[in-house]
Amino acid sequence: MGITCSKNTDGENPTTAIKPATKEDLLAVQGVIDKILEEKNCGPLFVRLAWHDAGTFDMNVKGEWPKAGGATGSIRFEPEINYGANGGLINAVKLLEPVKEAHPSVSYADIYQMSSARAIELAGGPKIDMIYGRADATSAEQCSPDGNLPDAEAGRESGKYGGGSMEDETPNGHLRKVFYRMGLNDEEIVALSGAHTFGRAYKDRSGLGAEKTKFTDGTSETAKQILSDGKEAKYTAGGSSWTPQFLVFDNSYFEYLYDKSADEELLKLSTDQTLFDDEEFKVFAEKFRLSQDDFFQSYKKAHKKLSELGSKFEPEGGITLD
Repeated sequence: MGITCSKNTDGENPTTAIKPATKEDLLAVQGVIDKILEEKNCGPLFVRLAWHDAGTFDMNVKGEWPKAGGATGSIRFEPEINYGANGGLINAVKLLEPVKEAHPSVSYADIYQMSSARAIELAGGPKIDMIYGRADATSAEQCSPDGNLPDAEAGRESGKYGGGSMEDETPNGHLRKVFYRMGLNDEEIVALSGAHTFGRAYKDRSGLGAEKTKFTDGTSETAKQILSDGKEAKYTAGGSSWTPQFLVFDNSYFEYLYDKSADEELLKLSTDQTLFDDEEFKVFAEKFRLSQDDFFQSYKKAHKKLSELGSKFEPEGGITLD
């Protein structure tokens, strides 16, 4: 079962009005999210949740909001939470549901996007200039269609990447169809791909990766994860990572992707390798490999843009926390 709106939110109980979120409400939510991230080391899961909510946006779709999709919180509803690309994300929704229950004035869409931005920053990544005040989709009827998210490997039967209008015979072509549909460009595609430095792929979720590797088995010295603050992290073993230190946000994804001698247990999917094979992508992949500062500058802009796709802000212009 998918998580649906809590009682007394999103207009489900018209007799009880929920006051608009304030800066103080949002700061309180931020504190709770930070605590969850510290206790669970679940940052990559929150990043994926927020991206998959926002990444449904289609700039070509016209009509009343939220028909075009985007960062609307609709991912909490069935059928969207059950789409193949969203495997395992119900766990993130459940982790964040108590935050919404404790702070009903803050939208699901804001909670999901905030959890992602905080995960990046607390893992050593850039501070993202987020704005809040997103309105929520209120029913399953407002879910985006399946098939709008990236497909990292070609389908076993078709040999093609993606499906429907996002299908392409090449990984670079598929990435462009998906991200251009959102209004993102080549630099933003490569920058956002760099977030693979953070997290793992699981066969029972995306169909990709191993049960575990020397970097993710949770027991060996090689698998020890040191956080950006120098502390050793506790984590659940399993999956395949793109980098050895998969709970730190840095530019090492590009370094290991470029390195032909990198350990074979590190992931290098087709949609990763195309970043150095495609001439237009390669310009940015090389730039980010050589300079973490350049990567962070591009990444934080791309992340902010992604987090606002399809959003309707109340008040208009949103709320900042600085």
